Amino acid sequence: MRLRFTKMHGLGNDFVMLDGISQKIVMTPERAQQISDRRFGIGCDQLLLVEPPRTPNADFQYRIFNQDGSEVENCGNGARCFAIFVRLRNLTQKKRICVDTASGQLILHVLDDGTVTVDMGAPILNPKAIPFNQSEQRHTYTIEARNVYHMVGAVSMGNPHCVLFVNDIKTAPVESVGPAIEAHELFPNKVNVGFAQVLNRSEINLRVYERGAGETMACGTGACAAVVAGIIQNKLNSHVKVVLPGGALSISWEGEGSPVLMTGPAEVVFHGQVKL
Repeated sequence: MRLRFTKMHGLGNDFVMLDGISQKIVMTPERAQQISDRRFGIGCDQLLLVEPPRTPNADFQYRIFNQDGSEVENCGNGARCFAIFVRLRNLTQKKRICVDTASGQLILHVLDDGTVTVDMGAPILNPKAIPFNQSEQRHTYTIEARNVYHMVGAVSMGNPHCVLFVNDIKTAPVESVGPAIEAHELFPNKVNVGFAQVLNRSEINLRVYERGAGETMACGTGACAAVVAGIIQNKLNSHVKVVLPGGALSISWEGEGSPVLMTGPAEVVFHGQVKL
């Protein structure tokens, strides 16, 4: 089987994009692992698959596979790449694109300057829905990891996030505490772990240890979750610049019940074919 693909990135968070509409693709965890492997495959943080929509009002279905082959609910950087990719492949010329995901629908807006704004929907703060094994919703929670107690925020952006605020992003214990919290028993589906440093009420630095992928150059849903957690804890205003290792995103949230809006770039790296 030969598949056409496009390699893309959003702030260094890289993806293999597959058009499952004009070519037949049966994706399995093993195939996703093979394609994502940086030594024996194409190499990427995540594989993104375009499929026909599940619901009448959507334009496409958007599926996301991690390097380890697991299928996950959402990816903000990937969503921006998705919007550029479907237009590039002439699957649509719409600038407002509605996609079905495993966690509901996303609305993607392609702007005139080539950036993309994603309506990520309202954040989920109820612990049971994140899912997060806590009895009641609070602004902060205490988690023990590697014999240290950490004060964290917990948010779902369609996928679960745990957010720690740190004094210095450069010395944050991403490599040690990240995987310890990712697999913590309090998160039954595992969790993405964000380490955020507040520079001022309108700007933060952020590193994210992604579930199933490790630390990445950027994480769109992680940026959204960090801003939501910061606003809830009265650390941030409603419009925030989030600086990640791969670049910056603009995140806006007007408070509980309102959608989170994320704006940022998406870039094509190259096109090719892969034999499976």
